Formats: sequence, C-alpha cells, structure tokens
Amino acid sequence: MTHLQILKEAADDYELVRQNLEYLREHWREQPSLETLAVRNGLSAAHLQRLFMRWAGLSPKAFVQALTIDHARKLLRESASVLEAAYEVGLSGPGRLHDLFVTHEAMTPGTYKARGKGLEIRYGIHDCPFGRVLLMTTEQGICGLAFADFGEEQAALLDMRKRWPEAVYVEDPPATAPKVAQIFSPSAWKAEQPVRIVFIGTDFETRVWQTLLKVPMGRATTYSDIAGHIGNPKASRAVGAAVGRNPISFVVPCHRVLGKSGGLCGYHWGLTRKQAILGWEAGLVSSGSGQS
Repeated sequence: MTHLQILKEAADDYELVRQNLEYLREHWREQPSLETLAVRNGLSAAHLQRLFMRWAGLSPKAFVQALTIDHARKLLRESASVLEAAYEVGLSGPGRLHDLFVTHEAMTPGTYKARGKGLEIRYGIHDCPFGRVLLMTTEQGICGLAFADFGEEQAALLDMRKRWPEAVYVEDPPATAPKVAQIFSPSAWKAEQPVRIVFIGTDFETRVWQTLLKVPMGRATTYSDIAGHIGNPKASRAVGAAVGRNPISFVVPCHRVLGKSGGLCGYHWGLTRKQAILGWEAGLVSSGSGQS
C-alpha cells in the first residue's frame, strides 16, 4: 500500500468515526448499542470498536455514557429551585407527566416487621422497554417492580422475595400484565386512572420513597437534597440506603437521584438501564408528549 493510500484510508476512518460521533450526539437518548452502530455502518462490531478507540480514544458506549452524564449534570444545575418548589407544594412541576397520576399509601409498620406474614403478593414477569420486568401486587396496589435481563428473571424474583420472606407468593401474569402496560405507556397515564402503589418499609424508608415521587421527570435530585427535605440533613448515607432499597423501581423514580457532581451513582438494576430510563424520559419531556 502506498503512502497516499495509507493517508486516504486514515482519512476515511477518521471521517467515519466523526460521523458516528455526531450521530451519537443526536441519538444518545436512544442508547444505541455497538451492534446497532455496526449494522448501520456495514462493519463488524469489533472493527468499529477498534476504530473508535484509535480515533476517539474511547468506545461508543463510553462516549454515550459521557453524554448522558453531561446531561445529568445539566439537570442538576437547572433543578435546584424547581425541586424545592416541587417539594414544598407536593407537585412535580411542568414536567410531572405520570408522577401526578400515582396514588400511594403505606402498609402498617407491623406488616413490615412481620416480614410480610399474612400478606398475599401476586406477581408476573413481562417484557418492557428496559428488558424484563417483574411486577408484584397486593390488594392495596403495586408493591414491587424490578428489572431483569433475559435469563435472570428468577434471580430478580428471589431478590424481591427476600424483602418480605413470610408473604404468600402467587404467580399471576394475567393480573399484572395490564398494570405493566399502563406503567410503560405514556398514552395510558391518566389522572382518572391513577397507578395505585403501596409502600412496605420502615417509616424512614417510606418518607424517602414518598419524596422521590415529587422529583419531576426530566429533573434530578441528590441524596443530600432528599435528606434536607425530610428534615434530617445529616442523613445522606441513610437516604442512599433507602433509595437503594426502593422496591417499586421506575414508578418511584430512584433513577433520578444523582451524585452531587452529576454522576449517575449506583442503581440496583444496573447503570446502563438507569441511563436508558433517563434518556427515554428526556425524550418524552423534550417532545412534550407527557405534559399535563
């Protein structure tokens, strides 16, 4: 290969990576995978990965993560006054979407201390936009929502059952399927048909989870913000533990809790899923499809 041919090939590779970086900047909310990009470019995933590492210094996945975190930092910068107002009036502000259409109550402390004894929980495993979802319900409402990757559904069920080990569990997908459809379909978020949820936890955990319901879609909060709101500003660590034990993922939006620097922090169901949910919500807010 001549020197000119080498230069031409390098220029072509650089241009391909540049175009893909631009594509990712425009479509990061969709969390496109390496495989999706590879098909789009007519290349193997391994070859595209090598090109990115050579010319951009990071993988496509890392670039999308950087864009997501940058967006998260922006959310935090813009959120302070909005969140304070939302906390005070008990609403979720202009981007509230389905948050306002969730009604909630808490089980008695005795039910929690008895580890669910005397409680019947029906459950089903279904598909959703973020993989597989396990939904658990009682007569009062939804008590559990957990995500799982394909093949890991039983592990998710076991993880959730450990929270209330004395409860009676009944597999009942026909009963839970309509609730899954309502939760993940923005067109089904209606004030006259609210999603009913029930908290089973300590008093402290319940207060943290209730506060999470006030964080608007398209916004973010921090552990310290929540601690301040519940009147215990030094309890950030305990708040973090309560957020991590949130049993009703997505509906109770623990994914909207970020680090002070805007970092994504941990997420019980995986940071990739947290990124995907934040991106999905950002797309809804920007399109106005969920405005109340």
